[in-house]
Amino acid sequence: MIQGNNTMFDDVIYDFHNRLNAGVINIPDPLKKADTGIELCNLTLSRLKELIEKEDFENVPDEIDFFKNIKPCPMSYLIYFTEVRSCELRKPKAGDNFQLRFFEKELRKINKFFHKNSDFVHYMELGHTYLDHQFFSRTHRSKFPVSPLTDYYQFPEFSTSHDMLWAKVKAMYQFIHYLRESLEELKPGQTKIYEQKKHQVLVWTASKTALIELIYALYSDQCVNHGAADLKMITSSFEDFFNIKLDQIYKTYSEIKER
Repeated sequence: MIQGNNTMFDDVIYDFHNRLNAGVINIPDPLKKADTGIELCNLTLSRLKELIEKEDFENVPDEIDFFKNIKPCPMSYLIYFTEVRSCELRKPKAGDNFQLRFFEKELRKINKFFHKNSDFVHYMELGHTYLDHQFFSRTHRSKFPVSPLTDYYQFPEFSTSHDMLWAKVKAMYQFIHYLRESLEELKPGQTKIYEQKKHQVLVWTASKTALIELIYALYSDQCVNHGAADLKMITSSFEDFFNIKLDQIYKTYSEIKER
């Protein structure tokens, strides 16, 4: 039996991060980086899968912890590197305008993905746990049919109904950053100059609680990106826009509702 909060996986994850930082992240060529990253992620997932096959979990909480917090780490990087590789192979080879439209189309696809899975993303980002036994335990897998995510590492005995989806959510946040950097390379300095101008003109002068209340209103009414923008994304945008840091937004909103 696998015991003790899954500490036996610590060495595998530690080694993964070391090799990721030392041998993958700093590779300048994005296609080569993606290929090297995919190889490392597959190796790490295979090592984790072998450990699961040798010994089963001692209890459901340990199983949930593995499929919610441990496996999605290399899995999210695998999905991210796979998306980057696909993007690099498919993007137009010439013409800045063609490339701009291509990257903007990829961003629209990500917005559709978040909109389609908004309930699950909302559940995870609020830190809820009441459905974890269904989402991250293999016992309940048959009750939630899984839509195949092609080209990714997937084995039925090594998956729950939602661990792959959670990994993809985490991967898409990284992929957004890649797309924004790609757009910045095509139009260097435009984003920075635009943000500087906004900061010079607009400053939030009311309380942080008032701003959090506004953010939740926009999120609840699906006013941004047709409802595809999640709470974290909207909050981050407002923080950048007003050059302000918002802490404990979920706790603050709970206090607002209690009033």
